[in-house]
Amino acid sequence: MTQTQTRRFFITGVSSGLGRALAEQALADGHDVTGTVRTDRARETFEALGARATGIVLDVTDYAAIKPAIDRIEADQGPIDVLINNAGYGLEGTIEEASLDEIRRQFEVNVFGAIAMIQAVLPHMRARKAGHILNVTSMGGMITMPGLGLYHGSKFALEGITEALGKEVAGLGIHVTAVEPGAFRTDWAGRSMVRAERHIPDYRAVFEQLHERRAENDGPHLGDPQRAARAMLEILKVAAPPAHLLLGSDAVRLVGDQLARLQAEFQCWRTLSCSTDA
Repeated sequence: MTQTQTRRFFITGVSSGLGRALAEQALADGHDVTGTVRTDRARETFEALGARATGIVLDVTDYAAIKPAIDRIEADQGPIDVLINNAGYGLEGTIEEASLDEIRRQFEVNVFGAIAMIQAVLPHMRARKAGHILNVTSMGGMITMPGLGLYHGSKFALEGITEALGKEVAGLGIHVTAVEPGAFRTDWAGRSMVRAERHIPDYRAVFEQLHERRAENDGPHLGDPQRAARAMLEILKVAAPPAHLLLGSDAVRLVGDQLARLQAEFQCWRTLSCSTDA
């Protein structure tokens, strides 16, 4: 069974990248889209997409402003049927070298901002016994690479929160999906990446490995943001959407490899693991 009615989307971070692609595709399908931006100029640019596009200047870390903003949209524009927590960024740096302020900011945006949005939207969805929440995590919420540990930590956290939330609201008519993109043609690793200051020579080899891997993958990634947006919109049409949605052949391959490694390690140490039972 599919659902094709017009819906209202609330998407965080619609100025560029996947968030912009999502907004454009949802608008093309005739849906209403309210998207968060950081400046009035960005709001005007977003609203130029059409009458169904509404921009709202809102920082996802301005937690006190989020609930009033959501309540206002529900009252003035109509019910939010789909919440997509897309806003986020990457922090490159070893765990030892990154400052606590940089780490705190990473979690405030990638984790606490999403939670604040969820807590603001859920009362309305519960009242209607309907809704779908998509949290854009990353394949980096299921695999790790050295030099990106703090980013991975934030995405692993959002993965766990998303999965548990889905179980909490399963009987309330609300669906929850964690979306795990691989490498896409966005500016995630460029202008959007924050890089902690490097000052410990011992980690030079870690970054050489990281940068060599990036150089090998230099050039256009296979991942097309518009196709990713289409895939995300597809799962909104089905009666039983997935709890997890990998996007990109690289995500499918790398996460699959990681799961196989975990299974092999668990099996290798099974006897010791089970020896703790009394």
